[in-house]
Amino acid sequence: MPRTRILIVDDSAVIRRVLREALAADAGVEVAGVAGDGESALQQIERLKPDVVTLDVELPGMSGLQILKEIRKRWQRLPVIMFSTLTERGAMTTLEALSLGASDYLTKPGNSGNVEETKEKIREQLLPKIKALCASAARRNVSVNAMPRRCVETGGASKCGKQKIAVVAIGCSTGGPNALNEMLPKISENLAAPVVLVQHMPAAFTRYLAERLAKICALRVAEAKSGQVIQSGEVWIAPGDYHLVVRKNGLKTVLETNQEAPENSCRPAVDVLFRSVAEAFGARALAVVLTGMGTDGQRGAENIVARGGKVIVQDEASSVVWGMPGQVALAGYADGIYPLSEIAAEIEGRVGTVKEPERKSMQNQQESGAA
Repeated sequence: MPRTRILIVDDSAVIRRVLREALAADAGVEVAGVAGDGESALQQIERLKPDVVTLDVELPGMSGLQILKEIRKRWQRLPVIMFSTLTERGAMTTLEALSLGASDYLTKPGNSGNVEETKEKIREQLLPKIKALCASAARRNVSVNAMPRRCVETGGASKCGKQKIAVVAIGCSTGGPNALNEMLPKISENLAAPVVLVQHMPAAFTRYLAERLAKICALRVAEAKSGQVIQSGEVWIAPGDYHLVVRKNGLKTVLETNQEAPENSCRPAVDVLFRSVAEAFGARALAVVLTGMGTDGQRGAENIVARGGKVIVQDEASSVVWGMPGQVALAGYADGIYPLSEIAAEIEGRVGTVKEPERKSMQNQQESGAA
């Protein structure tokens, strides 16, 4: 079986060496070449035709973003993983890179002083991304037996069930920021339920993700915080390194965040959020699983379905990686499988919308219940 060929682009000779040595330990991958600047990187992509590129976000001269733009002009389907720092500037630049077509990103390990520990962290975090992206790029069509029927919902009441949807819970990972960027702006500000969301990202990144989405969405978008009472027409994003859960308190729905143990190697974890949604809302919950690597969300989807709620997932063709949605679909928990372009309409159709006076009345009822 041919090995996955990687081009490493970083201006630091030390980082290039550490990456090369870390990746060389895996028999399934081969470092085809390294480059320290943009011009060299573009030349080597042309000459070596790698399967995947790791690209430093911050480069002198021709920046990582400029290189990425050129790569996307010339090699639209080449997987590119941005290699960024855990800083505010790194977070902002990474989100910009994702919007420009980067496939995924990895934050550089902190300076532990132990080179072998650094290499191990790189292997643990980077290799699965490389393999998932390259497998997706060359994947065969996966046959899903007994494809779930596509329910059409109107007025917030399901034709496949009598319960009105009271909350929408979304989980995503690899490819998620761009999927959210496309999907959420299509949803009306008058959506008749709140949205709670887990996107696998570090702490420095989720605030900027929320800020970017807030600028382009009619829905009100913010990073979640403990004690927040949520209402229809709002989107709350789990902060990086914190699980997000919802609790019912009378007529109120309240957010809680915690730093309990990671699940599926993730904090925040989709499973944690979905379990809490299932417990709080039962059959009135709608879960949405978008593009992402791994299995996070599968057990939570099982909880939601067991309590009568519904789960829909993004289809394989429109997913960057069909790991999370694919696992839910293949386990039989998906009520519908849709291309990304149709998911906003599906959410709005199942949940319904309310007119402004009605929405204010709903909010007043929630606030009076809080008193």
